[in-house]
Amino acid sequence: MTLRCRAWLLVAGLALASPLALAADPAADGNPAQGHDYPTQGRVEYVLGCMDDNGHDFSNVYKCSCAIDRIAQALPYDDFVEQSTFAKYATLGGEGGAEFRVDRAKAQTKKFLSIQADAYRACGVVKQAAAATPAIPPK
Repeated sequence: MTLRCRAWLLVAGLALASPLALAADPAADGNPAQGHDYPTQGRVEYVLGCMDDNGHDFSNVYKCSCAIDRIAQALPYDDFVEQSTFAKYATLGGEGGAEFRVDRAKAQTKKFLSIQADAYRACGVVKQAAAATPAIPPK
C-alpha cells in the first residue's frame, strides 16, 4: 500500500468517526474509562454472540459493544469468563452438564445474568423474540 493510500485511509477513517462518539468517549480526552482490561478477542466474541442473540442490525454493534463495556466495568475478565461460561452451559443436559448445575455454578450464573441484564437495559439491547417454527400441517 502506498503512502498516499495510507494517508487517504487515515483521513477517510477520521471523517467517518462520529464527533458525538468521540465526545462521549472518555478515553478521547486522555482519561481512560474505569473498568477492567479485557482482551480485544474476548470483547469481539461477546459482541458477535450478543448480535447472534439479538439481531444483526448495525445498531446492535454499538449496543452490544456498550454492553460488554458495562460488564467490563463490573467484572474482572477472569470472573467474566467463569460466570459467562456457567451461564452459557447452565441448561446443558445429561451427565456432562452436571458440573454446571451445582450451587456455585447456579450462583455464578445468576450474578452474570443480572449484570448482563443491567448492561442490556442501560445500552438499549432488546431481546428478539424467537422465530416461530412453522407448523407442519397434518397429513
